[in-house]
This record gives sequence, C-alpha cells and structure tokens, in this order.
Amino acid sequence: MKPHNDKRIDKLLHELRRKGSVSLEELVKTLHASPASVRRDLAKLETKGLVRRTTGGATLIEPLLYEPFRYDALFQNREQHRAAEKRRIGLAGGELVQENETVGFTAGTTTTHVARTLRNRHNIRVITNAVNIAMELSNCEGLRTFVTGGFVQWAGSFSLVGHAAVSFLNDVYMDKVFVSVCGIDPARGVTVIESEEALTFRAMVRQAKRVIVVADSSKLGNVTPALVCPISDIHMLITDARASDKTVATFTERGVEVRRA
Repeated sequence: MKPHNDKRIDKLLHELRRKGSVSLEELVKTLHASPASVRRDLAKLETKGLVRRTTGGATLIEPLLYEPFRYDALFQNREQHRAAEKRRIGLAGGELVQENETVGFTAGTTTTHVARTLRNRHNIRVITNAVNIAMELSNCEGLRTFVTGGFVQWAGSFSLVGHAAVSFLNDVYMDKVFVSVCGIDPARGVTVIESEEALTFRAMVRQAKRVIVVADSSKLGNVTPALVCPISDIHMLITDARASDKTVATFTERGVEVRRA
C-alpha cells in the first residue's frame, strides 16, 4: 500500500494534469492538507522536473519543453485544439496502464497527454516513435523508454517514420498501444494524413495485444488519406463527452469498447 504522502502526491498530479495549472488554495482544499504540506509536495515534484511552482500555485512543466515552437502557429493550433478534452482522455488512458507492462505510444498530441500521466509511475517500459514523448519521459526513474529509429517527415510532428522505424517495431511486442489519429470511421477505419506515418502506426498496432485509439470527438467519423488499420483491429476508443450516443453506437456495434472521458 502506498504511504499517505505518495497518495497525496498522486492526487496532486492528477489535479494538475486535469487543469494544467492550479492554485495553492485549490490544492489545499482538494487534498485536505495544510499549505505547508502542499508546498513540500510541490517542492519535491519541482525537484523531479514534473511541475513548476508559480506565485500562489503550480503549473505542469511540459509547455516549457516546447519553447522553440512558441511562435509556430501550426504547432500552437495543434496543441491548443480541444486541449481540455485531450487532458481528460489522457487521464482515462493512463488509468489503463498497469505496472510491469510494455506500452506503446504513436506520435500525436493526444497520445502525448496519455504518456504524461506515467511520469510518476514505476516499472513500465515505453516504446514510441514520438521524439517529444521520449523527451518528456527521459528523466523518469521508474520508466524505461525506447525510441524507434527513422526520420521526421514534417516539422513539429515529432513523428519518426520510415524503414528504420518499422524495422525496430517488428522486433518488439507491446501489451497495449495508444494510437493518435486524424480520423476514425466505423466503415473506413483508422486514418492519418501521411502514408509513411500510417505504415509506422500500423506496425505498432500489429505488435500490440490491445489497441486503444485516443481521439477527441471532432475526429469521429473523419476519414483522411492514409489507412492505419481497419476498425476490427481496434479494441477500445477513448474520446470525450461531446461524442453523441448515436456516434458511439456506430463503434460499439462493430465490437469497439468506447469510453467517454
């Protein structure tokens, strides 16, 4: 059983991942702890590089890692699109990961949110083709992170693709893989824009026992040019609360478990 302090830290991180930033007053109320205890927890997390303390509260450290892209409009649009929904999806996805598992993450903003929930976890092997996910997890003592080879096809995607990436993935097996998509349609399957990326994602899907698509509701019913896999290869879809019952039913009828975060 976890010590009380560790449980409080887990809950503190959960609040930060849900909101992005939070005040000391909010944390004291949510955690039922004294301001001094919360400050000590925040100091410990800041030392680990997980949070940044601010005047009157704290914020997640992740935005600071993307400083070179501060003025990149395309990157900022991708990061900010449905950000609250993606955080909730990330938390829901992270809850599925168990200790001693090998977990894969395709590149993508939503899979990045799932990966971030593992930063305070232990005894998990991570396999990814996303250089940003590898960067964010690289200083986490409880994780072993493996990165595919390959090349980045377009700036800001952070997605390693090509023969080297596929070759690496052909030699590994994963308990679960989380897949970010540009579109997921009951009839047309899981799709992205670039064919090279589709081939890399497909290799990850092929090597996983359980395939989980993480996609906000704006992606549901969309079809983009490059097929990753048919819907029959998907075990679960995690989306947000905006997904209608009618839309969800089109996936559950095809055997996909759907969770709305």
